[in-house]
Amino acid sequence: MDFRNMFIFDPLSKLIGVFIVLFTVLISIYSAKFIKHRKITYYIWVLLTALASFGVIFSDNLILITIFWGFLGLSLFKLINLYDDEKASAIAKKTFIIIGATDGFLLFGFLLYHFLTSSMSLSANKLIINNNLSFISFIFIAMACFAKAGCMPLHTWIPETAKNAPLPVVAYLPASLDKLLGIYLLVRIVKDSFFLDVTAKFTLIIIGAITVICAVMMALIQHDIKKLLGYHAISQVGYMVLGIGCATPLGIAAGLFHMINHAIYKCCLFLDAGNVENETGTSELHNLGGLARYMPITFITFMVAAFSISGVPPFNGFVSKWMIYQGLSDFMNSLSSYPLKIIVALSLLSALVGSGLTLASFLKVISSVFLGNARKHAKESSFALLLPVIILALLCIIFGVFAYSTILKFITQAIGSFNMVGLWQPVGATALIAISIVIGLIVFKFSSQKLRVSDTYTGGEELNPKEEAKIEDFYATISEIPFLKKIYSLAEAKVFDIYEELKRIIFVLSNVLKRLHNGILPTYLTWCLIGIMGLFFVFFR
Repeated sequence: MDFRNMFIFDPLSKLIGVFIVLFTVLISIYSAKFIKHRKITYYIWVLLTALASFGVIFSDNLILITIFWGFLGLSLFKLINLYDDEKASAIAKKTFIIIGATDGFLLFGFLLYHFLTSSMSLSANKLIINNNLSFISFIFIAMACFAKAGCMPLHTWIPETAKNAPLPVVAYLPASLDKLLGIYLLVRIVKDSFFLDVTAKFTLIIIGAITVICAVMMALIQHDIKKLLGYHAISQVGYMVLGIGCATPLGIAAGLFHMINHAIYKCCLFLDAGNVENETGTSELHNLGGLARYMPITFITFMVAAFSISGVPPFNGFVSKWMIYQGLSDFMNSLSSYPLKIIVALSLLSALVGSGLTLASFLKVISSVFLGNARKHAKESSFALLLPVIILALLCIIFGVFAYSTILKFITQAIGSFNMVGLWQPVGATALIAISIVIGLIVFKFSSQKLRVSDTYTGGEELNPKEEAKIEDFYATISEIPFLKKIYSLAEAKVFDIYEELKRIIFVLSNVLKRLHNGILPTYLTWCLIGIMGLFFVFFR
């Protein structure tokens, strides 16, 4: 056996490898101060997770990928359940079952791929999706990618993990590495393993569009920072799947770039949320406020990451979203069928609306946590907790302002050349934004009227000066809209949670079997007689 053919060291795997190292180092620095107990156990599992991640991205052999991929499910379980907390233990079990079940789909998808190509390499033979078996192979592998990255409908473990798992674990895995690995494998199979047909492309695009809108609508009504960030981690995966679903160089590059950007700003957001919780003892929005004066660096880095995830120029999230919009537009123009054009147009609209709702959601967080009257006193976090978020915030700026001369060069090497259209020039736009801010500050400095004081209104009614407008209460009115109220109530009952629904079905079946298996001899003899009659009917009819 030639072991050299079992590994791949191309620009794509090297690019992802760099960011695995980056996030491992930054989280290790952060954790040194944040993790209080079981540090040795924690760092052992972080190291094993990093090694298994390298195994996934540098393996080209189906068996090796499956082994490393399966081990990552175990490491995720152990890290979520680091403190053996009752809630965390239940979430870890749920996560392990969802990830483990989709690992089975991955294995079956790889078996079908091997059966159809007679190859154990993921990149040696590109399979045309032209029959049911090839489509099933692709979908099964994609399902494992969806579960790892947190795409709907295999997403339900992420918000609960975000709320209950140790904060560095959430920032390292669901926010960073799991996104990198899940989307990496999806990019790999679209780029090197399959020629996607129309059905496969539109399956990805529709799933991506639904994920964007549904997850951001759930994020809007959350009152816990970590759970809100968890839903946004799901929503942003939708953008990546939308770009990759186009199966064009621009679309795939856009999805890959957004994956990297998301890992950067979402890790930054979670670590900032950890700093807030570490200093105040809570992550509930209604218990927070006015922290900007006490935690200015955390406030600034959170603002940068929030603007990045919302697609505000000139930060990195804007550039990758702009590329996704262009990829969808180009793909739509290449179609000849008007119904298909309409589907892509609606998906593009969902991406645009999702960006607006994302910004609205983070305005709520910024206002509730950092602005207004202080409800809790705090101090700025230590240097070890601030250094990772400062580096990540700087990357949000660098990959936005200097995207073309930095990260996109490496993405081009990994994916191939692609065409960008439009007049967006990040350096020039950033210069204009900076100039306008400076002019505004000068005008304010030399203005005769420094501050304008006016009455405060909420919902059209004047607010008592002694009262404070709570923006989270305003957002809560969204859940009172009749149609959305019904959807939210179903979501609260976990009707859309595939894990909970399957668990209910299994419990119903087990209760039926319990009643049949009642220990009464005549009941067993009756079932034996029915079984014998059934066999006679099958074999002697």
